[in-house]
Amino acid sequence: MKKVVIIKTSLRNNSNSDILADEFIRGANDANNEIQVISLKNKKINFCIGCLSCQKTKKCFMGDDAIDIADKVCNADVVVWATPIYYYSVSGQMKTLIDRMNSLYARDYKFREVYLLATSAEAEEETINGAIKEVEGWVSCFNNVILKNHLLIGDVNSPKDILNNPNLVKAYNMGKEL
Repeated sequence: MKKVVIIKTSLRNNSNSDILADEFIRGANDANNEIQVISLKNKKINFCIGCLSCQKTKKCFMGDDAIDIADKVCNADVVVWATPIYYYSVSGQMKTLIDRMNSLYARDYKFREVYLLATSAEAEEETINGAIKEVEGWVSCFNNVILKNHLLIGDVNSPKDILNNPNLVKAYNMGKEL
């Protein structure tokens, strides 16, 4: 059994990336993993100011929701990011949170595997490349951590467009195989 933290980064209700994450969660639950879901909706996450004080204190000094999220990520075995693709990269709120995870470098983080789930209006495979590069940049800063897998489901625009998409089974299977 693995402790899995899933971070849903879309701020839209009924978002396609949330539905995609829910299928991953369903598979991970069926495999008896411990699941913790974090949605960035209604979270206050300030921009990192690059002071690097977190490298000494192992905590950010800003009193916002990023501190609690970083603590949960630190104690997970697996981190799953679910994001809509905006302009061929991750959502802005996801990028802001990644920047705020700087305190993890100085901590005894437990996670070793990272997954990326993404949705986009574009259906071409290369649509996810910018998001992969963003997550790989984050992952490369941690010893013994890998981007284990990624999944893009494209051709989704409006809320719930992804429902009944046959590729949702891929997300379920990814979660089940943890």
